[in-house]
Amino acid sequence: MADIPESAISEKFLAGSGPGGQNVNKVATACQLRVDVFALGLAPDAYRRLRELAGSRMTSAGELVILARGFRTQEANRADARARLNELVDAALVRPERRIKTKPSKAAKARRVDSKKARSAVKAGRGRVRGTD
Repeated sequence: MADIPESAISEKFLAGSGPGGQNVNKVATACQLRVDVFALGLAPDAYRRLRELAGSRMTSAGELVILARGFRTQEANRADARARLNELVDAALVRPERRIKTKPSKAAKARRVDSKKARSAVKAGRGRVRGTD
């Protein structure tokens, strides 16, 4: 789990849509979490992956904006937003494994050519039938 400093996070509670009935119109329960990504001290490649994963949630100023409004209470939405932030940062810290290039074997190439020849013969046999006149 990523260690995110509190100084990098700012929270704001908004009147949100979602469950809550009339309560939604009266109480600011939706949580908007803004995180200064530069304050996280990520490595450049991890920052690049985070920016890619965040997509439109990342502003041009380098702030990550997470909006949580799925629950009826501020506390639940706040916990949800922080959990989603942690998941996003953790996913960005995982370095993808490098792909090892492989070549098809001679036998695989031969099987491919044979199947192509067989298919070609089937298609060639579909031509117009010529009369023996």
